[in-house]
Amino acid sequence: MNIKNYYLKAFPSDELGEEINANATFNGLLENITKPYSYLGVYDSIVRERVFDKLATIKGVPYTDIYNLWIS
Repeated sequence: MNIKNYYLKAFPSDELGEEINANATFNGLLENITKPYSYLGVYDSIVRERVFDKLATIKGVPYTDIYNLWIS
C-alpha cells in the first residue's frame, strides 16, 4: 500500500502529506524502519507516528512493536 495515498486520505488537512515520498510503501517502511524520516522524505514526528500506527495495524501488531524496531 502506498503511504502517501493512505496519508492524504486519512489526514487531508495535514499539508505534510504532500511531501511524503510518492514511492514509499508500508513494506518498504518496515524494511527501512531504522531510518523512517529519510525513507518517508518528511522529518516530522507526527507523520512518523501516524504511519507507524498504520503499519502496526497492517501487520497486526501493537504500535510499541513497530516503535521498538525503530529505536533498537
